[in-house]
Amino acid sequence: MAINHSMKKILKALSFDGIEVEAARHLASLKAIDPMKIFHKTIDYKIYNGDYEVPVRIYLPREKVTEDLPVFLFFHGGGWVTDCIDNYERICARLASATEHIVVSVEYRLAPEHPFPTGFMDCYAVAKAIYTNRFILNVNPQRITLIGDSAGGNLVAAVSLKARDDGIFKPQRQILIYPAVNNDYSETSRFQSVKDCGSDYLLTAGKMRDYIDFYASREEDKKNKYFAPLMETDYRTQPDTLILTAEFDPLRDEGEEYGKRLKEAGNYVEVHRIKDALHGYFALGIRYFHVQESFELINQFLSRRE
Repeated sequence: MAINHSMKKILKALSFDGIEVEAARHLASLKAIDPMKIFHKTIDYKIYNGDYEVPVRIYLPREKVTEDLPVFLFFHGGGWVTDCIDNYERICARLASATEHIVVSVEYRLAPEHPFPTGFMDCYAVAKAIYTNRFILNVNPQRITLIGDSAGGNLVAAVSLKARDDGIFKPQRQILIYPAVNNDYSETSRFQSVKDCGSDYLLTAGKMRDYIDFYASREEDKKNKYFAPLMETDYRTQPDTLILTAEFDPLRDEGEEYGKRLKEAGNYVEVHRIKDALHGYFALGIRYFHVQESFELINQFLSRRE
């Protein structure tokens, strides 16, 4: 269903620049409210990143714990600044049941209190522990898929790059949902979606500039490939990749460009643009038709590549 003229007016009125961190976090917490809450079994666990214990929540698609199920390692969105595993309870529970996967959701530390590379290294430490069998569940590394939306998609891409660079573990698959993989959301951005969708569709280019500034601990961070994966120059030996972008999203073109670069480097890549979708749709719940379409694409990708 296309966005009609009246809806565009409403979206424009709700699209404004500037982020007040605590207010944004309170607003993001509304996603934790789920009137259609389904029963699901979870396990809370912690994994060390140095001296820090990174909380994770494990969602089981069945009541009984089994060790033969595939795993999604999930990094949530929120511009590296807002959101938490509680806010993503709904989507992780439904992701587990809709795909018959165990979902491990990571509570990485947030900026601006903990700027780059803290949250990224939290995610990397959790990935390394799970892939090298230092985890509460005995997981087959070949059956793990990295997945994340927005800033979480950024973290997935960055973890995959560092995993290749370090050579300690090797992700087989990654799913990037409208990922933030660039560092420039100014008027001089080379991506047309920043210009076309950067002011009237909830997530604005101005907000992205603020998120980037909160996440960076210094200006040089913005050129780091683990901060902005489009800064990488060598995309060889990356996981099989599914990228989902949203039509009315300032991040649309950079996500599709990332897929293009991965494919040109010889990796298996699927890129799908979700028609009429806005940035953030994936957190709306399974009854939302764009989420249903995305789950279908995820299952098709997994059936081809698992």
